[in-house]
Amino acid sequence: MPRITPERREAKRAQIVAAARRCFARDGFHQTSMPDIAAAAGVSAGAPYRYFASKDEIILAIAADAFRLIFEPMEEVARAAKAPSLGDLVSASLEALSVEGVSDAAGQVVPVEELLRCVVQTWSELLRDDDVHAGAVEGFERVRRGIADALRRGEAAGAVPAVDPENGARVVIGLLHGFLLQRVAFGLTDTAGYDDAVRGLLNGSAR
Repeated sequence: MPRITPERREAKRAQIVAAARRCFARDGFHQTSMPDIAAAAGVSAGAPYRYFASKDEIILAIAADAFRLIFEPMEEVARAAKAPSLGDLVSASLEALSVEGVSDAAGQVVPVEELLRCVVQTWSELLRDDDVHAGAVEGFERVRRGIADALRRGEAAGAVPAVDPENGARVVIGLLHGFLLQRVAFGLTDTAGYDDAVRGLLNGSAR
């Protein structure tokens, strides 16, 4: 039997992740089995185990894609801007969430709504899965440090009010978490309106 190429292996892995994401978004993590994922991917029942040791490992892969979608734009602004405002930081991520589809780590187009439905479910996984929790804490602290540094620069330039940078970073992240929950749980999908309100409120607080 010929050996599978790295490209074909990555494509098959992405196919399984995409199928799992569809199942998770529709039925939830714990109502979805590995055979369900295999059936949705159009592969044999044992095929997912050639790419992932368990369903939890697939959840981690999807959570990583979601985290990257939500926070990478904010991190980029926090690193690149000389003195970003609070509104600049939040708007960077909100803009990324305003499209219908984004590319995952494998370059496959992913429906944003599917990813966000998985994000909300992942929060409950933090309470039961040590690996999910550890990965989330590491990512959260990295983002928080980057935003805190940006807030220090913004305060020095007069672009943001004088606040404790570490707690200010928590507030910025919390605005995104709140938007995600409202969008997924309550169908409040007006990203542009939320962005305008955030900028109005935060810019007002800086004056």
